[in-house]
Amino acid sequence: MDTFDINYNTSKNYWSNTPASLDGMLGGFAKLTIPDIKESNVFLKNLFKMKNGPSNLRALDCGAGIGRISKQLLTKHFTYVDLLEQDKKFVEKAQIILQGTNVVNFYCASLQDFSPNNNIKYDVIWIQWVLGYITNEDLIKFLKKCCMLLNKNGVIVIKENISSSEEGDVDAIDSSVTRSIDSFCNIYQEANLKCITRKTQQNFPKGMYKVETFALQPIIK
Repeated sequence: MDTFDINYNTSKNYWSNTPASLDGMLGGFAKLTIPDIKESNVFLKNLFKMKNGPSNLRALDCGAGIGRISKQLLTKHFTYVDLLEQDKKFVEKAQIILQGTNVVNFYCASLQDFSPNNNIKYDVIWIQWVLGYITNEDLIKFLKKCCMLLNKNGVIVIKENISSSEEGDVDAIDSSVTRSIDSFCNIYQEANLKCITRKTQQNFPKGMYKVETFALQPIIK
């Protein structure tokens, strides 16, 4: 399996110096929000319509930043939403933005250090534009942890940039990697997950990475 030199401290420092704003969350591309949320909304609605699809009681937003996806997508579909983000100032901003909504728990932790409340189960665990900051080994562990948190028919949704290079693309500035499709598929296999549906994001500006959304469920043996 591919290995990448991801330094967690470098990534953490990068984001600690990033403004707690929509533009900050999207690297200066706040305009992507409208087409991003529009297609994610359709993707989620189609998941609910699937045979043995997930329920809409509770969702977990992973790598949530200031709560962009929670506010504009998840709170509109689920009775309860929880938020996971490692940067304290982002969490504090999210608490302000999401005040009065149906977001219940704000967890301040990285994906690799997240210790979930095993008494809470989720119908959808939404993970978007954050997996480039976690190693393959820790990502597999995290996905296995997510599997333990799913309700019956629960789904893990991953929406990420996709590299056209098999080796992936490494960004030294924020210590992140953009993985290839094959790399993601290998990781899913290692985490005992199957892809039940996927979709390529449309209507993003030319010259940007391809963005793929995967819906994953544990393989029952």
